[in-house]
Amino acid sequence: MIAGLEEISDGDVAIDGRVVNRIAPKDRDVAMVFQNYALYPHLNVAENMAFGLRIRRVPKDEINKQIAEVAEILGLTEYLDRRPADLSGGQRQRVAMGRAVVRHPKVFLFDEPLSNLDAKLRTQMRAEIRRLHNRLGVTSIYVTHDQVEAMTLADRIVVMNDGRIEQVGSPMELFNNPVNTFVAGFLGSPPMNQIRGTLTGQGAKLGAHEVKIPGAAADQAGREVVVGIRPEHILYQGCFKMTQLWILGTA
Repeated sequence: MIAGLEEISDGDVAIDGRVVNRIAPKDRDVAMVFQNYALYPHLNVAENMAFGLRIRRVPKDEINKQIAEVAEILGLTEYLDRRPADLSGGQRQRVAMGRAVVRHPKVFLFDEPLSNLDAKLRTQMRAEIRRLHNRLGVTSIYVTHDQVEAMTLADRIVVMNDGRIEQVGSPMELFNNPVNTFVAGFLGSPPMNQIRGTLTGQGAKLGAHEVKIPGAAADQAGREVVVGIRPEHILYQGCFKMTQLWILGTA
């Protein structure tokens, strides 16, 4: 919808202060990086990166200059004459990113760009994407199912579940103040423990045990709730002690 490939049912999409609802995808100045790289196998790295600029009829000298600059940023200078088949997965993903970057768009759309990479390479590429974002200063919308990627890369996270927005906020806002059990279970590694219990006058009864909660409201006694406890907030000091817990909502 942001790129203009799907129509929106309501509201406006604004890019750089301009409403683009009725503007064609090619005129929205949006660059996309896909999960499957989408490189042209018969073109070398330089030609793949130049393709969008050639379509826009950018002068050849300007194309060569921009490709040289972006290739240096992404560490692709020595691979410009190679074809995609001769590159590793991480190098192909950098080429796909370079093809988007040379256009100097107003918005980057990343559609799970690291899903096809192994764990070590994903960690390296996350750092590269973050460094590239800081250098270019362009708004980037990044779709991922990996909460580690979201927590590592994002300034703001939109947690979605079955097409509905559950919560929006900074990584630490969502981590420290989840609005419901879905967000609480999604963020954190290992995830938050969620235990059904009943509120008492002084805290919550969890099975055979009662946990004291400072400021517990006496008039809420008897209400069934879900109590969230993160593993890092459990200390052993002769006995187990919880330094922080959450009442996530009615059970």
